Amino acid sequence: MTEKLNVIVFFTDQQRWDTTGAHGNPLGLTPHFDRMARAGTHLFNTFTCQPVCGPARSCLQTGLYATASGCYRNGIPLPPGSRTLAHYFKDAGYATGYIGKWHLAAHEPVPQEERGGYEEWLAANLLEFSSDAYDTVLYDNDNREVKLPGYRVDAQTDAAIRYIDRHRDDPFFLFLSYLEPHHQNHTDNYPAPDGYEEMYAGKWMPPDLQALGGTAPQHLGGYCGMVKRLDEALGRLLDCLKSLNLQQRTLVLFTSDHGCHFKTRNSEYKRSCHESSIRIPCAMTGPDWLNGGQIRELVSLIDLPPTLLDAADIPVPAHMQGRSVMPLIRREKSERRSEVFVQISESQVARAIRTDRWKYAIHAPERSGWNDAGADRYEEQFLYDLHADPHELTNLIGMDSYEAVTEQLRQRLIARMMEAGEQAPVIVPAVSRAGGQRCASIAERRADISNGPVPRC
Repeated sequence: MTEKLNVIVFFTDQQRWDTTGAHGNPLGLTPHFDRMARAGTHLFNTFTCQPVCGPARSCLQTGLYATASGCYRNGIPLPPGSRTLAHYFKDAGYATGYIGKWHLAAHEPVPQEERGGYEEWLAANLLEFSSDAYDTVLYDNDNREVKLPGYRVDAQTDAAIRYIDRHRDDPFFLFLSYLEPHHQNHTDNYPAPDGYEEMYAGKWMPPDLQALGGTAPQHLGGYCGMVKRLDEALGRLLDCLKSLNLQQRTLVLFTSDHGCHFKTRNSEYKRSCHESSIRIPCAMTGPDWLNGGQIRELVSLIDLPPTLLDAADIPVPAHMQGRSVMPLIRREKSERRSEVFVQISESQVARAIRTDRWKYAIHAPERSGWNDAGADRYEEQFLYDLHADPHELTNLIGMDSYEAVTEQLRQRLIARMMEAGEQAPVIVPAVSRAGGQRCASIAERRADISNGPVPRC
């Protein structure tokens, strides 16, 4: 590259992957994201490594798993001296800016020493408490309260466009962190722009929510309206880059911290191993050399920090625990990525591994997810066959016909825990139960038939 690559992270909060047309949503919520996915790089199978706000953000800022950084639950600020993306980009000669929700500090407003090294600041630690949908309040570099006009998504986007215009001649790294489509905590609702909820209420519903209900009938219309406005903001941002002739020297990454299961898997919206909690949208656009088409390899949120640095030709620190996806985008080598690892905290101490086909999860019922980052003893909790049951409606854990699969996944999960810096735990197998006609493959079923009476159908 002859000039530095600008980098913008367009970061949403609690957005499911299947809100996008690129993943089959029929409501037309995300035409701009879908265009990014078609023309740029679509990381089709992307997953968070921690399905809760603060810990996921710590992973994305530091490139470390939440247990390694110490930010394993909400309310734990980044430790003093933590190196974030802002530090690496600043050291490489970039202006750095942060707009929106931070959720990695101990104070509100966030003092300079708790801002992760970002130079230009217009943010709130807990945006859901400092603002409302039409009452956007952020804090500037001097911790002065700044009230921005308009719907909250639009207010932040306006601020981002002003930042880009000010730095049009500088290499810059901008982290644009929205609250939407997260719920508004004090009312427990999803406040879309006026008129938007009505467009989507009672329309298409993802199959897991159709089966399990939860609060989706009440909340999905507003949630979809928020997603729609976010996508319109993405379009405005891309228009800004085009108008300033910055498209070919600016990488834009769109992703989210975690998904939303609408109180179908526990008593709130995330903090579970299920696809609805952990699978997120992710796409990049930028210079032509950065556009790699659709990539089906499994990618974790922990892989995105080294990816951004690699794309900007900044050395990736050896201590970062993810792997850049740039070799996949550049088609430099074939690299098999067959699993992602998830740490779950707050509601429980749990771990999970997600492969192309399987979801395997364990938990430590004697430990508090708030007080304990991990455990030395876990029990098996879930096993899902995602090929046969993509909406995770039938838990196979303990079925005798899946013992071999479970044992393999158990060992793979332990290996991933150790790679993340955890000690190898004891995992207590689930109580065995008859699988009936259920088995992992037709070959196994044939073997069962050859060894005894043909099962009834």
